[in-house]
Amino acid sequence: MHDDGRYDDPRVTGSTSDPVSRETDYQSWSPGVAGASVPVDDDVFSAPDEAVAPTIGPEPTTGRRAADGPSRPANAADVRQTPGRRNRAAAVRFESAVPHQPTAAAARDATPVVPDVPVASTESLAAVATDPTYVSRETPTREEDDPPLAMEAMRAVQILNPSGEVTMPRPDRTRVMCVANQKGGVGKTTTTVNLAVALALHGNRVLVVDLDPQGNASTGLNVPHHTGIPDVYDCLINSVPLAEVAQAVEGIPNLWCVPATIDLAGAEIELVSVVARESRLDRAIAAYPGQFDYVFIDCPPSLGLLTVNALVAAQEVLIPIQCEYYALEGLNQLINNINLVRQHLNPKLDVSTILLTMYDRRTRLADAVEQDVRNHFGDKVLQAVIPRNVRVSEAPSYGQSVMTYDPGSRGATSYFEAAQEIAERGVKEPVGRNA
Repeated sequence: MHDDGRYDDPRVTGSTSDPVSRETDYQSWSPGVAGASVPVDDDVFSAPDEAVAPTIGPEPTTGRRAADGPSRPANAADVRQTPGRRNRAAAVRFESAVPHQPTAAAARDATPVVPDVPVASTESLAAVATDPTYVSRETPTREEDDPPLAMEAMRAVQILNPSGEVTMPRPDRTRVMCVANQKGGVGKTTTTVNLAVALALHGNRVLVVDLDPQGNASTGLNVPHHTGIPDVYDCLINSVPLAEVAQAVEGIPNLWCVPATIDLAGAEIELVSVVARESRLDRAIAAYPGQFDYVFIDCPPSLGLLTVNALVAAQEVLIPIQCEYYALEGLNQLINNINLVRQHLNPKLDVSTILLTMYDRRTRLADAVEQDVRNHFGDKVLQAVIPRNVRVSEAPSYGQSVMTYDPGSRGATSYFEAAQEIAERGVKEPVGRNA
């Protein structure tokens, strides 16, 4: 071993006078050529004139190697076959002096993976050549190109309508719609509040009559309805004009609400002895001096006198149906009561709208209920379906509708689509109290 990094290996060189550097011990280095004598000359380590492809295994004969001459380096297999080598294990360490050539498999594995880039088809190129305005289906649309936050912001601006323009068509006559279903928890109040806000934000004059003693519609619109506040009970029992009871909803133009207090719970009993008890609400709405585009009546979850008053006052019935079996089970009884009211009290009453609520697309039951309702009611079922959305449930706790609480949510978008569909249907088939 020398200080300059060289060492003498007599097993390889056969002599202690020939230094071999450790720096030459790499994969493509070879100490000699086939048939060369020991000691090894310096010219043996020089680079070859031409790059020679490496030999994968030992060649059958050594005569061919000798015939090539010393200008062609030997590989490890030839070193092992060279006579006079005492240590064959040491010679195995050495490889061919030519540069290492990767195999086909190694070159394939080392090739970087390039992601697939869409290439325009021949038909697309031809269409572009003939028509400069041609747009291929392979080009991403604006909805696909915009990020989710941008799309949510666009939906929020569309729903809130800050310009105040009339973007939803207004009916020729007042449409009085009764939101009824004797089963509780199907979304009657939520539907009433959000549809009313959506229509009011887009240029329609809307009145909400809270006929439920729980007063949830008043809570959702942030209208005071505690004891002592004039409410719909005074209109039904004491014949107070509706204009003195209606309150403007804060923050929502063109929207008014007639609140309901706990006093309304006793109206069922008190109306029994009143003359023309079934049409008290109808006369109160007809005497209102203003002109509304829509009047929504939120009914209690029962088929008592309050619901009968709503059915007599309305010309259309909107039935929200929860996508579960129990909602379908009570629907038949509701239809029978509506038919009785039509035959004896209000011949103009019609079930015009069915809205599917609390739709859970993860279950097959929701799909089955939707198919049954659409097969039975046909075109009366709105194409818009209200999904289960936590924003819809959170909004009342802040005294707001989901349209103003989170206008970019799925719940707000669904109710906006439902309101737009109801408005378009009213223009095609105008329905009014005086029709």
